[in-house]
Amino acid sequence: MRVPSCPLAGQRIKQAIFKTGVMRPGSLTQQMRKAKEKYGAYWQLSYTYRGKGKTEYIREAFVEQVKIETANFKRYRKLFDRLIKLSIELSRLKMAAGKKAGQSS
Repeated sequence: MRVPSCPLAGQRIKQAIFKTGVMRPGSLTQQMRKAKEKYGAYWQLSYTYRGKGKTEYIREAFVEQVKIETANFKRYRKLFDRLIKLSIELSRLKMAAGKKAGQSS
């Protein structure tokens, strides 16, 4: 198993998470009331929070803001997943080092 520079990489990931900014989960999609006529378009944000599905209508004026917030949330999730992976790897390395130290005594 390779030995990453876990403390430094972990700190960089934590700093990036801290700088993520305002975020919202979900997917922003444009819907049509009359699909065949392409009439009555509106924006809809769909997400799950605490096990419950939610849907919100988003006004045209706020679409760009919500796009940025959902992109921030996706970035946060990727960073957090990397941090968890790094923590698991560090824990395994510590256990392996402790096991080898116990065997040599």
